[in-house]
Amino acid sequence: MTQLKRVLVTGGLGYIGSHVVVSLLLTGKYQPIVIDNCHNSYPEALNRCAEIARDELGADAPQPILHDLDLRDASAIEQVFEQYAADGGIWAVIHLAALKAVGESAELPLSYYRVNVAGSISLLEIMAKYSCNNLVFSSSATVYGTPATIPIPETSPLIPESCYGRTKAMVEEIIHDLTKVGAEEGKPNLRAVSVRYFNPAGAHPSGKLGEEPRGKPGNLLPLLAQMAVGREKSQLKVFGTDFPTPDGTCVRDYLHIMDLAHGHVLALDALAVPSSRPNIFSEIDPKDGYFRAFNLGRGQGMSVLNMIEAMRKATGFDYQYEIVGRRKGDVPDLTADPSLAQKELGFVAKEDLESMCRDLWNFQTRHPTGYSS
Repeated sequence: MTQLKRVLVTGGLGYIGSHVVVSLLLTGKYQPIVIDNCHNSYPEALNRCAEIARDELGADAPQPILHDLDLRDASAIEQVFEQYAADGGIWAVIHLAALKAVGESAELPLSYYRVNVAGSISLLEIMAKYSCNNLVFSSSATVYGTPATIPIPETSPLIPESCYGRTKAMVEEIIHDLTKVGAEEGKPNLRAVSVRYFNPAGAHPSGKLGEEPRGKPGNLLPLLAQMAVGREKSQLKVFGTDFPTPDGTCVRDYLHIMDLAHGHVLALDALAVPSSRPNIFSEIDPKDGYFRAFNLGRGQGMSVLNMIEAMRKATGFDYQYEIVGRRKGDVPDLTADPSLAQKELGFVAKEDLESMCRDLWNFQTRHPTGYSS
């Protein structure tokens, strides 16, 4: 049997992470090694990943491995790398672990810098020690702030307006600097792809895996789904109707979670040597480092009110909402230009808004009170 490439997935039990793990398993060529502290996730997600892999690939499907630990625990992270060092080591890292709420980041900035920035630096140091030089970094569209151009190309300046966005932009800069070390000699210490994703939504089409945060959902669609099953009874609030958008509410580019997960796998594939696609680093100036950034989105913006209506159609629930003031850090429009990812990674978003809402609702009705149900 061919040796599977080991890929460390930080935050691999979370919403995005668990779907990335499933996508890695289904390739049949990667062995996901997951680290997660379950701060906002559940171990059951990994069982569901394994189950989906067996359903689709059979009893011999590769299985994920979990290490229950915190990204900030450097000694524990190093022990994970050491565990596999004598047997081929860890080939690459997909780094998703982070605190991620724009509003919360304004209230808890030190926590965000400690986890998202300091935690990433610690991870990068350990990767260097164990010669793990392939990285996919899960970034965010929030790094663009309020962009001058819609849809947003990767060439837009990074001017984040939230603490969360600043942590992502900082880590991108750190990674970019690291990829310059040894680059002019053709032997970079690190080769990295940053995927700037927009708004993930939906769930695995099996209904076995989806977004299951601890506490009240921080994202709009899972909040709407939980309201429709009677699990979340708080008042729905629309933050601002005075943005310069068609209906005055924020516009976001919603992307099916499975399309986003596939985008992470395509980024990882692009780091393989040889790759089945043209080398994404072939036209770079080595002085600029072995670093590329790609937008992952559909290129179609949807407003908050659009999304409430889409979920009303999917669930049949009559949503009532209160209009309140803007949240700190929210920007009017974040819609991707995904053409670069399509050209260089082969990324195409296949799912539409209807399938996002349908798959989310399928997951929620199967799990009205969470994974335990």
